[in-house]
Amino acid sequence: MWHIIPLALIQSILLSMGQVLLKFALNKMGRFEWEWHFFGKLLTNWWLLGCGVCYGFATILWLYILKKFPFSIAYPMISLSYVFGMLAAIVFFHEQVSITRWMGVLLIIGGCFLIAK
Repeated sequence: MWHIIPLALIQSILLSMGQVLLKFALNKMGRFEWEWHFFGKLLTNWWLLGCGVCYGFATILWLYILKKFPFSIAYPMISLSYVFGMLAAIVFFHEQVSITRWMGVLLIIGGCFLIAK
């Protein structure tokens, strides 16, 4: 089952990239409003298009993973996206990450390796 790890890593990176691009798209929008013009502007935002492309590729890869591996192994691997999301928060948004969050990330990584074993 070790060959799920590279696929899960790629899929998780694509999911995290999609979230980063979604955050960039929303940052360009100004204040969030529950009005049609806000969502109309969002649909013409290039960052949102990039987000959709990342999610599209992640979904295609997810279909392959689901078809090839047992669900009880495949589904927990999605949690690797949390790891990449936290790294993206540091790199792209200059957020501070506490030691307890790092400990949580190590637990997620360890859990994924145990599940894939």
